Amino acid sequence: MDWYELLISNWHVKVVSVILIWAAWIDGRELRVPNWITFPMVFTGLIYSATAGDGLGAGLAGMAMGLMCLLPLYSVGGMGAGDVKLMAGMGAWLGWQITLQAFIVSVIVGAVMAVLMVLFRGTWRKHYENLLTILSEWIVIRNPYRLSQIAAERKPSMALLPYGIPICIGSIGYFLYAGLM
Repeated sequence: MDWYELLISNWHVKVVSVILIWAAWIDGRELRVPNWITFPMVFTGLIYSATAGDGLGAGLAGMAMGLMCLLPLYSVGGMGAGDVKLMAGMGAWLGWQITLQAFIVSVIVGAVMAVLMVLFRGTWRKHYENLLTILSEWIVIRNPYRLSQIAAERKPSMALLPYGIPICIGSIGYFLYAGLM
């Protein structure tokens, strides 16, 4: 296989990978994934799916999967909206199956990064107590709006993980494992 064939084979996965790297870099610096990355990613992904992919329905299903993966955590204040839209954009380009599998790997990467971050900072007890408090709130309160308010109040005292980084590492890792790149 020559360089040209290597570049154009699964070019859409490579485009998504470049966008994920760019978003992770910004998220690492600014703790946010901006709309000027996510909205065009979703829009162009739907255009790709409608014209060159498996159809608009597949793009919409992938976008919905990306939203469903992270929207519950966002609704209770555990994640930024940019991360949710980033997953939706990946889904619009790649469909629901790849998005779900990449999400699962991203969760594992995110969990490992969070544990390492807590261990490195030596704040294991504080974060363990926060986890128990959050789980208790979820069980007792159950109101996503109120949970989001509580999380916003707690946010300044917590170590934040820019989740665009685990999304990027986990997704690209999955793409490589699955032979998509």
